Amino acid sequence: MKVERAQWSAVTGRRAGFSGQRVLMAEAALVGGLVLAALLWELPSLRREARIWRMSGGFRAGRRYP
Repeated sequence: MKVERAQWSAVTGRRAGFSGQRVLMAEAALVGGLVLAALLWELPSLRREARIWRMSGGFRAGRRYP
């Protein structure tokens, strides 16, 4: 005879499976991974832009370069 798992746990009173908090944590991990991947993808161009900005004077340039 097969014994199936109950949908409600008798000890905790909660339904078995994914809770809302676990789903939110999984979504947060997924979004965090995507943001990190995008940042790593754009890192070379960000470094290049920072170097161009420094060569043009940075904060010291004032209003010389519009």
